[in-house]
Amino acid sequence: MSGRVHGIGVGPGDPELLTLKALRLLREAAVVAYPATEDGESLAREIVAPHLPGGQREIPIPIPIQGGPFPDEGVYDRAAEQVLAAVAEGAAVVVLCEGDPFFYGSFLYLYARLADRCEVAVVPGVSSLMACAAVLGAPLAARNDALSVLPATLDETVLRRRIEAADAVALIKVGRHLAKVRGVLEDLGLAEGALYIERATMTTERVLPLDQAPAPAPYFSMVLVHRRGEAWR
Repeated sequence: MSGRVHGIGVGPGDPELLTLKALRLLREAAVVAYPATEDGESLAREIVAPHLPGGQREIPIPIPIQGGPFPDEGVYDRAAEQVLAAVAEGAAVVVLCEGDPFFYGSFLYLYARLADRCEVAVVPGVSSLMACAAVLGAPLAARNDALSVLPATLDETVLRRRIEAADAVALIKVGRHLAKVRGVLEDLGLAEGALYIERATMTTERVLPLDQAPAPAPYFSMVLVHRRGEAWR
């Protein structure tokens, strides 16, 4: 096999937040693969669309959003075989991943299937965590702060315990769990200083007080909390 694979982080939504390395590899690629809905829509592809030179072969990877366990093993098995077939032809392949490939990224499931079978490398991307902090003007952590990144999908008791143990918290995967998150933060006396943001760096970006945030929240939403209120205090 003479081809190669790069999993590239395309950032949180703003097309200008691609790294220079990701941009170069994208423009050199003969094949571009990306996660997509079952209807064919892809935020990852939408982000890089202004940079695509044209003429590249595309491999949409349809990711089921609802129902069944995640990740869908069959989907990633089939996608890996498609990518490997392109590599066997000698093609340079890039696989797009929103945010950063190894920070809750979809590419990590492909990487696990490809790393022992072809040349594959990861290009880091700007994560939604950093983007949200930048948009909000709220540093995630400073000095000796312990920062916890917590999926809102955690059991409420576990979520409460982990928030209590941290100096700063980034709550991700908020979605339909916003009411639970809001309740826990209110009980801990942290709700007033919590910051809510959705679709950071996208044209539809919104920043709202936590008590005005929609429940359920959009998929691309996050809540940031700092026990001191502000990291520089």
